Amino acid sequence: MKISRFPRVGSAVMVGALALSLAACGSDPGADPSGEGSESGTGLSGELSGGGASSQESAMEAWRAGFQSQNPDVTVNYDPTGSGTGRENFISGAFPFIGSDAALDDEEMAAAEEQCGSDVIEYPGYISPVAVAFNLEGIDSVNMDPETIAGVFKGDITKWNDEAIAAHNEGVDLPDLDITVVHRSDPSGTTENFVEYMSTVVPDVWDFEVEDVWPIDGQESAQGTSGVVSTVTAGEGTIGYADASQIGELGTVAVGVGDEFVEYSPEAAAAVVSESPRVEGTADSVWAYELARDIPGTYPIVLVSYHIACATYEDQETADLVKGLYSYILSDEGQAQGTESAGSAPVAEELRTEYMTAVESISAAG
Repeated sequence: MKISRFPRVGSAVMVGALALSLAACGSDPGADPSGEGSESGTGLSGELSGGGASSQESAMEAWRAGFQSQNPDVTVNYDPTGSGTGRENFISGAFPFIGSDAALDDEEMAAAEEQCGSDVIEYPGYISPVAVAFNLEGIDSVNMDPETIAGVFKGDITKWNDEAIAAHNEGVDLPDLDITVVHRSDPSGTTENFVEYMSTVVPDVWDFEVEDVWPIDGQESAQGTSGVVSTVTAGEGTIGYADASQIGELGTVAVGVGDEFVEYSPEAAAAVVSESPRVEGTADSVWAYELARDIPGTYPIVLVSYHIACATYEDQETADLVKGLYSYILSDEGQAQGTESAGSAPVAEELRTEYMTAVESISAAG
């Protein structure tokens, strides 16, 4: 039940940029979580370039549409390079804002604060279940308890009709077929969230360190969320993990939590964050969570993708644009767009109100 804070290394290959049109959010670039303060014609203009978590790509496309309808005079570029590269670019100053599927660790936070010359703002802006997705002809759903999930991905369970799987799937015609595990090849917050789940719930089975690089050699791998989904889709008997919004028509695992098996849903994922405590010892502007992975009725494999920014920027334009972007995303309108278009879980209103206190404080130095 902890967020790991290990140094992260490596980089991801650039996979393109999304040109997003950013709209203003009221006469102040900020807006309240209700979204009622959002309107056109606020005078925001300029270009803002960030990037990071590929899991947020679909949601960013939805947020783009909302911003374009309000103010076409601002362009935001979001490059879904992956969480690890996003954090590196934020710390170097190349990106003024990023998405990351893992919170900054202590070393990264110190470097980011030095780069910003101020506190860092960090909060969950995108919450989504991480689906355990598979490709088996004629089978849409399979029950697996945590021990079985960890055994499959560790390579100890190698056949789909293994007794460990069959025991929880009475009446399902499981094939005598090899299981092919597909994991991320790049440093990934999705990987870190997934392995943190297994390490927390079944540490006797998943006995690897928690980090954003897959710990097992010899299995099949793919670059980015889309790469994993494509590889699983193209195979037979394949299984992988990916943001649920991007898995398409693949079958999914209902995860054992206590005495029940829970299918993924935005609501079941959002409940995990609402019920989890914040990490102790962090700044007031940081909302990183020690995710509770064993609450009945919740979907425990949840991706909490953070929005990360500086509290202070060198110039007013950047401060206003970051403030406007994050205010819009936290609004009711922005949250609804993310849910409808990307399947993300809406952040609870009481939490959004807390996060907005930090977003509204974004300013220019001097």
